Amino acid sequence: MKETKKLQEMDLYKPIQTFFVKEGYEVYGEVKDCDIVAVKGEELIIIELKLTLSVDLLIQAAKRQRISDQVYIAIPKPKYRLNSRRWADKCHLIRRLELGLIVVSNPTKRAKTEVLFHPTPFNRGKSRGQSKLKRDAVLKEINGRSADFNIGGSSRTKIMTAYKENSIQIACYLSHFGPLSPKKLIQLGTGEKTSSILVKNYYNWFERIKRGTYCLTEKGQEEIKEFPDLLNYYLNGISKHEGNPD
Repeated sequence: MKETKKLQEMDLYKPIQTFFVKEGYEVYGEVKDCDIVAVKGEELIIIELKLTLSVDLLIQAAKRQRISDQVYIAIPKPKYRLNSRRWADKCHLIRRLELGLIVVSNPTKRAKTEVLFHPTPFNRGKSRGQSKLKRDAVLKEINGRSADFNIGGSSRTKIMTAYKENSIQIACYLSHFGPLSPKKLIQLGTGEKTSSILVKNYYNWFERIKRGTYCLTEKGQEEIKEFPDLLNYYLNGISKHEGNPD
């Protein structure tokens, strides 16, 4: 069986050289630690080659920006979809570093070189403007939490969201005071989403026992025991309401 030739960085050189020569550049390989240098008049382009998009490649390219503001990174075209979130996130990082990106298809056969985007100044103001809704969502989530009950970096543990914390608060008061109306719960400080949380009953913790009055289910009574710190926090906050909140 004929062995498939293992792809090497030098396989990217010829297709990229051919591409830039057609664009009117003089192209040179391995110049003062730069993988490829393309020159046209006063314009100086530097291209760094790697077989995969890595941190090392980004560091290498960022260093070349001391020499020229026209720096590209070049890699073989990835096999996964280029319209995926994974690829979009990588491209965002490259643009953020103000680098250009070149991909080469079939470097050892009928190679095709594509410049996906050129090095351009990154507009942070525009980027923040486009992400305003996400920023507002982050701040809203933070404002809905009473404290930090999550460990950063957790991936296999349940996350305490503002919604769940609000549900625990409602459950805590129902457990402590007994059946209450949404109005009474709001007076205790459970917030404007109280009625929605009770009606949607996402965790199956609440039960309407009569019109406008809710109690805590056995499931809710049992499951909120998993959050002793939060229960103590809310119980300490309602000490002034001891007895019937009416």
